Amino acid sequence: MNAPARYELFVLDEGEKPVEVIEDTKIPNAATIKVMKQDHTLGNLIRAQLLSMPQILFAGYKVPHPLQPYFLIKIQTDGSITPTAVLEQACTKLIGTMASLEAKFKREFSFKDVESGVVEDAYGTVVAGGTTWPENRDYLDF
Repeated sequence: MNAPARYELFVLDEGEKPVEVIEDTKIPNAATIKVMKQDHTLGNLIRAQLLSMPQILFAGYKVPHPLQPYFLIKIQTDGSITPTAVLEQACTKLIGTMASLEAKFKREFSFKDVESGVVEDAYGTVVAGGTTWPENRDYLDF
């Protein structure tokens, strides 16, 4: 159909820059950042992290068209730091948060391997008697 090939949505072309910064001349301490080959997932994460920072006056993102694989982030700071520097700090904090989340997931799954003798149902409650499901019931039955 009209949709581009799937690899075009995440593979950078030859010589294509992943991030482009456009300084805003009308608004003080503001910039628009174009992030290539990404979508709402990363845009919303970065926006939320930016808004949690005290130096930020405004942070928003948009995907101009769903068939174009990029988004624009608009950042305005209070002047104590540049928009590019605060974006770098936000991305560093996000990387740390994701690493912490990954470690927590790995730790929880390692506990599940240790408790392999315990039988649990789909909701994590221990089932006595060694059967995982009552007769004629499925995990989707409430």
